[in-house]
Amino acid sequence: MNLSNFLLMSILLRIAYGFTVKGPSGPLVVPLGGSVLLPCSVDSLLSLKDLEVEWKRSDSQTLIHLYQDGDIRPEVQNEDYHDRAHFFTEDIKHGNFSLLLKNVRQEDEGQYTCTVHSGQESGETVVEIKDVERLIVSGSDQSLSVYVGEDVTLNCSVDSHIPAEEVSWKKRVNDEHILVLLYQNKDTQPEASDVQYRNRVEFFRDEIHRGNFSLRLKRVRTEDKGEYMCQVFAGRFSDNTTVTLGQLGFSSLHIMVLILCISACGSALLFCSLIYCRSKHKDAVIHLQMLLILCPNIIMFFAFVFWGVSDGFLNETVTCCALFFLRPLMLLWTVPKANELSGKTGHWVRYGFRLEYIIFTIVVFSVLYKNVVNRLLHYSAFERGMITTLFAIVPIMCGIIIIYILTAMIPRLTLNIMAFISFDILPPLQLILLFYAFGIAKGTFLIAGVLPVIVIVARFDWSYICGKEGLRCSRLVMGTGWIIFTLLMNVILALLYIMALENENDRAGWICLIVFLQVLWSFNNFRRSFNHWDTRSNSIVFVFGTVGVVLINAVALMTELILKTVNGERSLWDLRITVFSSESLTVICLLFLQLFDTSEESSRSKKLRRQSSFTQNYYNRHTCHQNHNTQQNPTEEHETLSV
Repeated sequence: MNLSNFLLMSILLRIAYGFTVKGPSGPLVVPLGGSVLLPCSVDSLLSLKDLEVEWKRSDSQTLIHLYQDGDIRPEVQNEDYHDRAHFFTEDIKHGNFSLLLKNVRQEDEGQYTCTVHSGQESGETVVEIKDVERLIVSGSDQSLSVYVGEDVTLNCSVDSHIPAEEVSWKKRVNDEHILVLLYQNKDTQPEASDVQYRNRVEFFRDEIHRGNFSLRLKRVRTEDKGEYMCQVFAGRFSDNTTVTLGQLGFSSLHIMVLILCISACGSALLFCSLIYCRSKHKDAVIHLQMLLILCPNIIMFFAFVFWGVSDGFLNETVTCCALFFLRPLMLLWTVPKANELSGKTGHWVRYGFRLEYIIFTIVVFSVLYKNVVNRLLHYSAFERGMITTLFAIVPIMCGIIIIYILTAMIPRLTLNIMAFISFDILPPLQLILLFYAFGIAKGTFLIAGVLPVIVIVARFDWSYICGKEGLRCSRLVMGTGWIIFTLLMNVILALLYIMALENENDRAGWICLIVFLQVLWSFNNFRRSFNHWDTRSNSIVFVFGTVGVVLINAVALMTELILKTVNGERSLWDLRITVFSSESLTVICLLFLQLFDTSEESSRSKKLRRQSSFTQNYYNRHTCHQNHNTQQNPTEEHETLSV
């Protein structure tokens, strides 16, 4: 028997005894959108005549593909599988009836039956697509609109064949992404959120197991406007969706801030005009001056309070509010003819500047303490104890000075000395704690040793040096020297501040704040160093301090608020730059007024001494002349009698 006859007999025997349809060894796992081979083959060669291969869904009997009468029949396919299910045409004659399914969808999961008919024989196998590996992240296609101060939900739905391992919400800012909220290790990680979103964002915990990772953003701020991305990782898959928080409307707090700013400007201009119109009525002018000092600043105080509640950061809001609340104490010095004020008003004029400095120092140290608390773990046990002690000393010193001011009418030597010592220690202590507050402890002990020496020189009794028992020099010269020395000291301090705040995003605002505090300290120190407690007023400084500063800061706040609402981000700068720069300029003008006042006072004193000396000399000469005449008169009388 030759080979060809043997093969023919084998084929006939196979046909006679039937055939077996083979499939895969187990269920298939397919990536979403990918392609999958559904295996189906026979263990023997079949005649193409009367061969029919049929692929159907086992559950719905939907026809996927058909091979019949020696040809492929795509026209009978279900429309969902058009151009997605294909036979390997060249392999059919070899008994390979596998099907290639492209662009796999989630609904393709399930069982498929491959049925082979050949003559009177038939066989089938079942192929199961158990899982379609997928990660579909969907959100909202439309931009969201919300009023500032309200809550908003940013949608993010996750459809995955396995649980999500990590979900992060991020906000796009320029070319960077700020982390808003993180879900990792089957739990929310709120401590990973950026500081501006802490305690304002959360997931819906009861919906997480359903794949709902929507973000709830509470108390929406103007800087929240922008594009947010929900990024999901599951196994080797990752996907994301974006949600846009669009137009933000003005909230009731925003409208209140705008009304208060306009009211502050209007009241400042109104009272200033009334003072000018009633300049001849002394009592009315004094009352209007007090209203001008008080009303616009209190209004601005409330404007910054409402702005802080809706948009502001803690450091910026607290310090700006404190300044406008305390400004009237300083502005009393700018009132024309403030020296004529008596009683309690005169007492506040004399000590208002120092009281403002002390209370404002307490506020600044409170804000610094909050920053220190966040960094205490980075210091050693000794440094933590020392920092806590220093922060405890500050309110005690400030309390001593406040008690001294409130009881200044009752002289007490011990209390006076303690108040002066506390006043001198505050600047170096302030700088040391600033270094610790921003995590730069190196060099603080050098500052603690050197800076007090500079402070002592700055506050020395220069009035005594300039007096008759001193150098007998001009007070203008000595005052100029004092200002130059203080300016150099403040420049050194500013450089140290810049070094301490090098890594802070809001360093410009902090520097302006601390420089203002130092300028305020210098003004108080000048008065004590030259024993000059009288006020020197100037109409220009008074108008700038009461009207100009209010207008500048009200316009800055309104501009920042409007642009921030429109653009969704800060358009100007830290408002502390505007607030404390303008206030520092006012104090510097007052400082120079005091300098020239001491010079004029010195000139008047010298003139009075010269006049007194001239009068005394004239009196002495006149007395000597009278005595001389008295001595001559008895001699002449004796001679007359003799004659």
